[in-house]
Amino acid sequence: MANRLRLAVVGPGAFGVKHLEGLRAIPEAEVAVLVGQPLEQARAVAETFAIPAVLASLDDVLARPDIDAVILATPTPMHAAQAMACLRAGKHVEVEIPMADSLADAEALAALAAASGKVAMVGHTRRFNPSHQWVRRRIAAGGLHIQQLDAQTYFFRRRNLNALGQPRSWTDHLLWHHAAHTIDLFQYQTGSPVVAANAIAGPIHPELGIAMDMSIQLKAANGAICTLSLSFNNDGPFGSFFRYICDNGTYLARYDDLFDGKEQRIDVSDVDVSMNGIELQDREFLAAIREGREPNASVRQVLPCYQVMGMLERQLAAV
Repeated sequence: MANRLRLAVVGPGAFGVKHLEGLRAIPEAEVAVLVGQPLEQARAVAETFAIPAVLASLDDVLARPDIDAVILATPTPMHAAQAMACLRAGKHVEVEIPMADSLADAEALAALAAASGKVAMVGHTRRFNPSHQWVRRRIAAGGLHIQQLDAQTYFFRRRNLNALGQPRSWTDHLLWHHAAHTIDLFQYQTGSPVVAANAIAGPIHPELGIAMDMSIQLKAANGAICTLSLSFNNDGPFGSFFRYICDNGTYLARYDDLFDGKEQRIDVSDVDVSMNGIELQDREFLAAIREGREPNASVRQVLPCYQVMGMLERQLAAV
């Protein structure tokens, strides 16, 4: 295909692979470079996806004029600094969720993105899952109003391992990562800002230094409420599950799949061109670049989520 966008994907881990799987289904995407260490791992992934070049450093990519855009699937503590480096180098950037692990860094990234003239997008995948898109379309049509979003995010993470069971060089966080999905989704689906937020956290893990359990309550300006339970102690089915309790039906969203309140599956296969939320997210990133517009889940659009997390962080610190 002529005029394909040349991309660099940074991070050969579990989520980098998810992006690569999505990108190979997008004709206008050409992954020209994979960046990551150890190089042996990066080369193995590059071979699987027929990526011609492997580099060890993001700086090496940013110096290349033939790279149009960068997708960052790197450890959370690197996100804000790396995204800002991409923008300063004149590259469009899609950074995985969360875009920062502090409000100060999120606001700094938002300010730079606004001044850059480049597409700057965050991987808030729930906006793109066909299940959540189905609900949103009915809200937009006026036939559905959310009364409560009841969300559960459960993992078993008592050791510092990633989704593939490999040791992590950084520590994941219930608030500054997993809660971000739901806080943003709640404001996005209700179309209303959070005006009240409360959080309580369980004991701090003696080695990981984080709360392993958390409960968050939110209220939107339009009166809708959200109840979010998060745990790294759940020894059972893991993932994020959403119950939309509405004025005209109840719906259960499990990633890209949707069910009604009686557990009857709803066909969402015609909602979008794919049933893969990550692929749809990447399609939006590339379309925004081609069309010269702001993408859904732009840095600007998701910043209110990080402002809520900043408020909850201050609340938890004061307890």
